Amino acid sequence: MKAILLTAPGDPSRLQWGEVATPELHLPTSLRIRLKAAGVNPIDMKLRQRGTFFPDQMPAILGCDGAGIVEAVGREVQRFRPGDEVYFCQGGLGGQPGTYAEWAIVDERFVAAKPRSLSFAAAAAAPLVLITAWEALFDRARLHAGQRVLIHAGAGGVGHVAIQLARLQGARVATTISSPAKAEFVRALGAEHVINYRDTDFVAATLDWTQGEGVEIAFDTVGGATLGKSFEAVQIYGDVVTILEPDPAINWKIARNRNQRVSFELMLTPMLKGLVAEQIAQAKILEQCARLIDDGRLRIHCDRTFPLAAAAEAHHTLATGGFMGKLALVID
Repeated sequence: MKAILLTAPGDPSRLQWGEVATPELHLPTSLRIRLKAAGVNPIDMKLRQRGTFFPDQMPAILGCDGAGIVEAVGREVQRFRPGDEVYFCQGGLGGQPGTYAEWAIVDERFVAAKPRSLSFAAAAAAPLVLITAWEALFDRARLHAGQRVLIHAGAGGVGHVAIQLARLQGARVATTISSPAKAEFVRALGAEHVINYRDTDFVAATLDWTQGEGVEIAFDTVGGATLGKSFEAVQIYGDVVTILEPDPAINWKIARNRNQRVSFELMLTPMLKGLVAEQIAQAKILEQCARLIDDGRLRIHCDRTFPLAAAAEAHHTLATGGFMGKLALVID
């Protein structure tokens, strides 16, 4: 099969168009999926730059997110049959081949039926950000109706989903953005208080919005100094969730003095650690989100698509920014 191969860590030119053996079904619960699209995520870029989690298994095929059509099933598969349209987040970390390819082998327990209303490209762009936002807000922060939440980078992949999930839960949302176009985008998603961080201090703006109390929850999807500053915008006994590794220079005293609960969200942990029950739970999140999408209550914004052969160009676009929502590779 044709695939994009990471030959060695480095810049986007390390992503090479190549040919590898078409994967075969070896386990009775596996599906062979003819991929129609693959999501492009920051984790792909990081692995390309620094190397995968399994550096002894090279070349690697990146890509965690995928959508496609079931082509063949193992003898014990019960939930799917050939011809079914599915989406999932599996592989692509270096140990198991990812979705920058024509086919993927995935255990049926970790797969969900694709939302009927989404194109394959939009569906492939969705799984990692859906699971990340869901786990961060509901499992880590325990968000409930009536709370106020500050979501950083609301026009981004995780952010634009988090705004909608928070609103569906009955929460009020403030979010940071960097341009008038992004402000308009997040307002359409349900953000109540929009803060352009380029010309406004988000801490002061958040405190003003909450009459000096601070929000109950802050969700950091940016990293760097943003996590440390967010402590000041969160009330006493509030929650802060981050999807990034904290900067070593962060001063944790404010969080400690306010008795804040700081949580980490890494949706890749079940895959990295081989936690089957947790991977099944993530597939159930995708099932619930598919219903919300098909009911018109949740949308996925796929800003731009690229042919599979242009994976390096997609990585360049991801690095330079200037888009909203997600990027995807289309596989013919």
